[in-house]
Amino acid sequence: MPILKVQEQTAGKVASMLLQIQAIKLNTQKPFTWASGWKSPIYCDNRLSLSYPEVRTSIREGLIQAIKENFFSVESIAGVATAGIAQGALVAEAMNLPFLYVRPKPKDHGMENLIEGKITKDQKVVVIEDLVSTGGSSLKAVQALREAGFNVLGMVSIFNYGFDIATRNFYEANTSLISLSDYSYLINYALDKNYINDDQLISLKAWRVDPANWKP
Repeated sequence: MPILKVQEQTAGKVASMLLQIQAIKLNTQKPFTWASGWKSPIYCDNRLSLSYPEVRTSIREGLIQAIKENFFSVESIAGVATAGIAQGALVAEAMNLPFLYVRPKPKDHGMENLIEGKITKDQKVVVIEDLVSTGGSSLKAVQALREAGFNVLGMVSIFNYGFDIATRNFYEANTSLISLSDYSYLINYALDKNYINDDQLISLKAWRVDPANWKP
């Protein structure tokens, strides 16, 4: 049975850092439009954290701690392209482990690689992801690694929207997911620190329940 959980020791801190540097933005009046066409009151770009050394380091240490606590037999680290590559490489370097990354689709030239890095059959790998929404693209990377012969222990993400569909997808794929923070921790912190008010909280919670049909 896969494990799906949020690291309580990092959840509040990571949410606060991402809000402070505006890697996460909340706006219930003028929502953002996702590639799927969904209207969303939240915009998340964790790559911005790479420009802030203290935040970048804190996230890296959180990812390492999550790996040590949940996947202690890890032998290599894989990043999900593109956003998971940088943090994955930082984690692998700090843990002195091999690193590789998974493209969303094979290159259309050269070796036409889907996985970049040394492929070692049965090697125990942990996948680093920046953000999990439905889990679709994240689990494609997991499937690619498994098909290449890796033993995927699980995935660690910086942030997770906590959608029910993602939970179902990870269970169906028999893949554990550990997140440093998630949407519930984020909006509770945002309310506590006056980033949002009670009315906005209601709207934000409604979006989380039914994002496809949410309206501002």
